[in-house]
Amino acid sequence: MPFVKRDEQGAVVAVSETCGVDCVEELPADDESLIAFLQAMGGQAATLAASDQDLIRVLEDVVELLIAKGIILFTELPPQAQEKILLRQRLRAGATGLPNLIGGD
Repeated sequence: MPFVKRDEQGAVVAVSETCGVDCVEELPADDESLIAFLQAMGGQAATLAASDQDLIRVLEDVVELLIAKGIILFTELPPQAQEKILLRQRLRAGATGLPNLIGGD
């Protein structure tokens, strides 16, 4: 069972697998305050991860736009970048319902 630290209001503010100086209260894994804390922490991480994914899509579209307009040549990119771009293009071509985040000319 996890050990927790609480703030002055009684809210869980830290979780540890072991009993320590700060985390001395042992809680069952299904404790409501523990679940609320973990969901809040996961929510922040999930929001950041979703933002990262959105930014990656935008950057992919920017690179494709620069190549399409002849501003950069695909062959000027490092081989590892070329491989990753080609893989992403194949994956995106196979997926349905993905919007183009930049739009077309």
